[in-house]
Amino acid sequence: MYKRVRLKDTVEVPPEHLADVSPELVKQLLQDKLEGRMDEQVGSVVTVTKVHDIGDGAVIPNRPGVYYEADFDAITFDPQMQEVVDGEVVEVVNFGAFVGIGPVDGLLHVSQISDEYLAFDDENQQLASRDSNRVLGVGDAVRARIVTKSIDERNPRDSKIGLTAKQVGLGKHGWLEEERQKRAASGD
Repeated sequence: MYKRVRLKDTVEVPPEHLADVSPELVKQLLQDKLEGRMDEQVGSVVTVTKVHDIGDGAVIPNRPGVYYEADFDAITFDPQMQEVVDGEVVEVVNFGAFVGIGPVDGLLHVSQISDEYLAFDDENQQLASRDSNRVLGVGDAVRARIVTKSIDERNPRDSKIGLTAKQVGLGKHGWLEEERQKRAASGD
């Protein structure tokens, strides 16, 4: 889920920029420092949108910059347990599909995609069912529910989000549309 939050953080202004410590400069420095960073409380920082206040600068011995505390707004992505998300398959491997949901990827394990057996087609980078001829590949739009979440603040790339698409109303968008059309044709 995307959120707009108000945060405080300290930013180092390099010596060459000390003559013009402006909200625009501080915003750029905060973006460089925070974008893509994962935090347990706020999630992944997508962008810094507005700097409200810049405190007094502090000098630290043997450090060339001046440190300012800033009060600012940011857009974050914080995936919640049991949240239903839409995403796009970004990679298919023999054990499942990685789905891009906002700035992070979640794993849709092969056992959580369908009740049917899905075989990995290495040549075409897809998971395919022999029974219904359904195929899941890179670029497919998927609706899934978040069932596990393990955030690693030190190394955001190691954060893990587990997804499921086995419940009614979840799965590949094309499969969901097929189900809607079947229900409409049968009068349900």
